[in-house]
Amino acid sequence: MSTTGERFERAVAIMERLRAPGGCPWDREQTFDSIKPYTLEETYEVLEAIDSRDWDELPGELGDLLLQVLFYSEMAKEQGSFSIDDVLDRLSRKLVDRHPHVFGDTKAETSADVKRNWEALKAEERKKRAGENADGAEAGPAGKTAPSILAGVSSSMPALLEAHKLSSRAAQVGFDWPEIDGLFEKLSEETTELRRDLQEFPAPGPRPEGRGVAGAGRQVVPEDLRVRLEEEVGDLFFVLVNIARYLAIDPESALRRTNRKFRRRFHRMEERLHANGTTPEQATMDELESLWQQAKRQESRS
Repeated sequence: MSTTGERFERAVAIMERLRAPGGCPWDREQTFDSIKPYTLEETYEVLEAIDSRDWDELPGELGDLLLQVLFYSEMAKEQGSFSIDDVLDRLSRKLVDRHPHVFGDTKAETSADVKRNWEALKAEERKKRAGENADGAEAGPAGKTAPSILAGVSSSMPALLEAHKLSSRAAQVGFDWPEIDGLFEKLSEETTELRRDLQEFPAPGPRPEGRGVAGAGRQVVPEDLRVRLEEEVGDLFFVLVNIARYLAIDPESALRRTNRKFRRRFHRMEERLHANGTTPEQATMDELESLWQQAKRQESRS
């Protein structure tokens, strides 16, 4: 039986063969940029398998995600940047360095202790990279750059995750609400500001772009108002992300759970309508609301 190392080496060799002369034309044409969308897609498919508790499917999805690592590493080796060996070496060093309570003399009795140590080590790593002019760095004394506490938080990640990481980093230096009541006060404040700006919305006011306004066209909103509304809605999202962080809840997972719940209930509505020989488009709003409440009750009983 093959060892784990032998299995890994076989996967690396297969990737090398696909990219080599005479290999797969599609694989040989790919670049770092062309592969990026697949990396994101495979990541979400891993999350979907976990959310669905589909343990039979998860190994395949994790394999697809690992393929992305092998793909990038092989392309990097071809251009002389790094190889899969460098990736593995860095990973091993990071795991050892960030777990001194396992591989060193540091004490950590609880997961909270581990997290504090982890954050302190990451902060030290950011200081070491201070000379690399990280995004957001500010000029310090003697022309040197001081590393921003927010350095390293990628703006390419999903916005909910970015907001969570930004606020978590700020909280590390004490820039946080002392208690959750302050967050709810901030939520109320941001809601009030949004409602205030909505008073300037052209008559007859905001309307959903659904069947109720079919054919009416998109409402014309002054650009300065649209920008302000977008900013206020963004502020609301940011406060909600902070509430989730305060409660140690992953906002992305929470929203995905709600999305799945909405799907289930809406599908039940559609099934009821189809059984009666009609469609959501043909039903009245009162009928849809009644079916929605039935779907909610059905779910609470199951």
